[in-house]
Amino acid sequence: MAEATVVALILAITIAIGIITSVPIAVSIGVASLLAGVAVLGPSDAGEVLAGRTFTAMNSFTLLAIPLFVLAGVLMANGGIAGRLIDAAKVVVGRAPSSLGATTIAANGMFGAVSGAAVAAAAAVGSVTVPRMKEEGYNPRLAAAVNVVSAPAGMLIPPSNTFIVYSLVGSTSVAALFMAGVVPGIIWVVACIITLMIVNRGYKGIRAELTFKKALRVLWRAVPSLAMVVVVVGGILAGFFTATESAAIAVAYCLVLALAYGNVGVSDLPRILLDAGRTTSVVMILVGVSGALAWILSYARIPQLVSDAMLGISENQYIIMLLILLMMLLVGTFMDPTPAILIFVPIFLPIISDFGIHPVQFGAIVVMAMAIGSITPPVGNVLFIGARIASEPVEQVARKALPFYGALILALVAVAFIPALSMWLPTVAGLVAP
Repeated sequence: MAEATVVALILAITIAIGIITSVPIAVSIGVASLLAGVAVLGPSDAGEVLAGRTFTAMNSFTLLAIPLFVLAGVLMANGGIAGRLIDAAKVVVGRAPSSLGATTIAANGMFGAVSGAAVAAAAAVGSVTVPRMKEEGYNPRLAAAVNVVSAPAGMLIPPSNTFIVYSLVGSTSVAALFMAGVVPGIIWVVACIITLMIVNRGYKGIRAELTFKKALRVLWRAVPSLAMVVVVVGGILAGFFTATESAAIAVAYCLVLALAYGNVGVSDLPRILLDAGRTTSVVMILVGVSGALAWILSYARIPQLVSDAMLGISENQYIIMLLILLMMLLVGTFMDPTPAILIFVPIFLPIISDFGIHPVQFGAIVVMAMAIGSITPPVGNVLFIGARIASEPVEQVARKALPFYGALILALVAVAFIPALSMWLPTVAGLVAP
């Protein structure tokens, strides 16, 4: 049996068994990589090579940004930021139909932007707005679905840990990727609001009534929180600091803000550091084992075989892109974004490069597909968190989210086939050659 076939079978069967039996995905990937390595290299060489590849994958200066952005996100989540952003979102969209649902969507976009974490956004915003939506007469499962589908917008709006992970395998500028995610992130929020207005048409509810003076005061209270995005992204674009250095500045900024708001005290810092450490350890273990798996795939020449197989189906750029979109959406339903990007981007990147698709645009496409995957059964972690916060069955929340899935997939197709949606800002900022 050919070496590539042996490796593919071992990896597919082992990871599938791990998913079915609810083994943590990092363990499944690690065991699968080790077994495949033993099959093609032998026990001694496999252990030595894969241990080295695991360490090399994690030993990156760029990756230092991830634990720092995670810590900044945890500080934001504990620092009373969510309430201010929800109030600001209410001012912006409070007079729209289904205003509280639209407020939830806008607040998730804002909170996701400052925290970069979809799960944190779903938890922080949903715990405040979902009970309010239920009180105002929203279908409880629709209320949960609105929170779930809007939370991943922060994976696209900078700063974003997912883009940092992509930059490692895409050999692209983090700053360019950050800019590439802005317009798709806004499209995500707008698509969710429009879909809500359609599925919830006829709902009267309670619209926010604010005087101009009070609205300005509410927006002013949210400015320090939103300014973090300007400081971080603006500093990178201006060349004042790198993405990693900007993450350290974000931590300092969020710490000062949380202490100033009075929601976090010095006694809370050990707990916050522990929470950030737990999240970081999960991400870094995934990065390490995914690096080992990517090496095994490359050693067995599986990326080249996949490329040849896809080009054998069609050499039409649009057909190939649709196939890649379908595969990334499928992968996103059962695998976390970090390992999915580290494993599959090296497979697809040479294919899209042959068709002249820029790696920065492909980064926006991949992250958007992974964001959709994070809210899709059977593994979507944001879906499970959102359903748990609302105390609703996951299956029923997913059913209410179906129209939103359709809208978001259409948005993904638009980003994939209209390069300007992701490339305009990086080009205008001088981060990508025209």
